[in-house]
Amino acid sequence: MKKIASNHLLNDVSQYSKHWLLDPEIVYLNHGSFGACPIPVLNLQTEIRQRLEAEPVKFFAHDLEGLLDNAVSELASFVGTLPDNLTFVPNATAGVNTVLRSIKFQAGDELLLTNHEYNACRNVADFIASQSGVNLIVADIPFPLESSDQIIQPILEKISKKTRLVLMDHVTSQTGLIFPVQQLVAELSQRGIDSLIDGAHAPGLLPLKLDEIKPTYYTGNCHKWMCAPKGAAFLYIAPDRQTIMRPLSISHGANSPRTDRSRFRLEFDWLGTHDPTAYLCVPEAIKFMGSLLPGGWAELMQKNHSLALKVREMLCRFLEIPVPTPDTLIGSMASIPLPSKLADTYAFNEKTISLQEILFREFHIEVPIMDWPEPSQKLLRISAQIYNSFEHYERLADALKVLISRSRLL
Repeated sequence: MKKIASNHLLNDVSQYSKHWLLDPEIVYLNHGSFGACPIPVLNLQTEIRQRLEAEPVKFFAHDLEGLLDNAVSELASFVGTLPDNLTFVPNATAGVNTVLRSIKFQAGDELLLTNHEYNACRNVADFIASQSGVNLIVADIPFPLESSDQIIQPILEKISKKTRLVLMDHVTSQTGLIFPVQQLVAELSQRGIDSLIDGAHAPGLLPLKLDEIKPTYYTGNCHKWMCAPKGAAFLYIAPDRQTIMRPLSISHGANSPRTDRSRFRLEFDWLGTHDPTAYLCVPEAIKFMGSLLPGGWAELMQKNHSLALKVREMLCRFLEIPVPTPDTLIGSMASIPLPSKLADTYAFNEKTISLQEILFREFHIEVPIMDWPEPSQKLLRISAQIYNSFEHYERLADALKVLISRSRLL
């Protein structure tokens, strides 16, 4: 079997980039969007695919169930719960869809979410509202902000006797905030309200102990900060809610006569023929990423967090703006408000290209520019993964300096 070879800059400033296939011509500061899978994990995925194709019937009909059980067990240990509470899904958006489309909302029920909700998941909520008559209630959380109270209070203030479910992020996509979900879930539980946590960014970015958070539902991606292959995510369902959850694809498990496995497991483990190799590589991703530093995952998360803080401070100082949030409310991603002059000059329209595209085309820097809270205002969001070094972000600052100088001449 041909192994995937590494590809890295000769003048690379990170000793760890050799483990990734990232384009050496690009300064990649956007791990948060889709992650990046290391070469050893991709090589394992190739081996599993070859095993599958060598004898597809044996693989799917006889081997897959045990392989999935092993992968779920390893994942459960990593996220702090029991294997029976987890199932694999392709991505966190599919996890949110699964939950919202399984709950039988009644007209007049309220589904509470926040203004930081990821667009795809907000679209799911809008769809459910159009189908069921559930009312969407939005808690407005500011950014920048000064404390976690500015997250907690707006949510609690929007709760009513009609609130059926609260959908909230663990780590927000646009603003990079870590929501205090354990405290919020406890408050909701005391009121008899279910919680659905969109943890797309959380696994691998921060320590995750689901049995301590005690959500009703939680979904998270393995392909982002855990660095598994694309298409690997999980859905946690509290034991007392598993009987009402149905997968997005109803398949053979719905009427299986087997009694050796739960109906939840029978339905969710087989949705039809698909490529399960991303799921099966999750244990290797956990093992490999945890082996990069002597302190394992704890040291990796702290290293990334420290780099994100250092970079954020440097960029805010350069842009002459205050740090927008306390250090404790961000992990390995940080969003920074851009000066209005810069945002306005490079605002995207039919005659211009966006600031994000300019940074990519002219400076070979991949970094997202987010609309917040409206298209006329912009956030720059940086990610810090172990293959990044401070020098990468200095190149970003240099590029911004050029663009700011150019904007003053226009």
